[in-house]
Amino acid sequence: MKKIRIGTTGLEVSEVSLGCMRIGGMEPAALDNLIKTSLDSGINYFDHADIYGGGRCEEVFASSLTRLGVGRHDLVLQSKCGIRSGFFDFSKEHILDSVGRILKRLNTDYLDMLLLHRPDALIEPDEVAEAFSLLLESGKIRNFGVSNFNPGQIELLQASVPMRLHVNQLQFSIKNTGMIDRGIASNTKFDNSIDHDGGVLDYCRLKKITIQAWSPFQHGFFEGVFMDNPKFPELNQVLDDLCAHYGVTKTGMAIAWIQRHPAKIQSVVGTTNADRIKEVAHACTIELSRPHWYEIYRAAGNVLP
Repeated sequence: MKKIRIGTTGLEVSEVSLGCMRIGGMEPAALDNLIKTSLDSGINYFDHADIYGGGRCEEVFASSLTRLGVGRHDLVLQSKCGIRSGFFDFSKEHILDSVGRILKRLNTDYLDMLLLHRPDALIEPDEVAEAFSLLLESGKIRNFGVSNFNPGQIELLQASVPMRLHVNQLQFSIKNTGMIDRGIASNTKFDNSIDHDGGVLDYCRLKKITIQAWSPFQHGFFEGVFMDNPKFPELNQVLDDLCAHYGVTKTGMAIAWIQRHPAKIQSVVGTTNADRIKEVAHACTIELSRPHWYEIYRAAGNVLP
């Protein structure tokens, strides 16, 4: 699998990350197979969050690594904090407490990357900066980023935080194209020309912040997958045709479409099916032509000016 660089960290990682949101209830043998298949396919980046399974996902992941005999140096581990029951919390106390619990559950001394999960309207940037500095100095966190932030929110935080923010994890898929719609429809009155995110895609490219695409198979906000969904017959017909042309599955094509974008986006694949990991890895070996990329975009219901 091809490697990409995360932000300006110097970390060379797989262009696909395994998202671990759903692994909490997996049988040990199935989980071991999923992680081993990911590693064998070249995936070395694993995405967690303290709320995934109430922390259970991090615990079972660590147990699986022990059973498999996988060394810490073979992995790039990321987790997220800041979402609590009914509210968001970027307080210094909560960040430090969350990281301590994350490290304990993952049975590791450090995270390669910590993300702030969803924007906290009550954020005190200087307080976050204090927490980040303590975590960096202690060696518990090596790099930092955010999730679901717009450019203004990143600028506000970066004004206080002395270390660079390297990642912004955002929803993006063939059926969630808000990050690119505005640019394509620029200088028109089409509905998709409306600025919903402050131009976050171009901003991240300019600032060398790696975008991580979450829910790459979903339409809407966790409304289900678009592949083989009868709601989207035109899209699925085009996907069928192009999958036959390139020799990949629809699961793989969904990732190949994201990876074709020159922003070097890292897709976060949250499947618990080891065979789908293989499909994704195979699709990462192809490169969609420009006409085919736009054909998929149009079939998803988007209009070109």
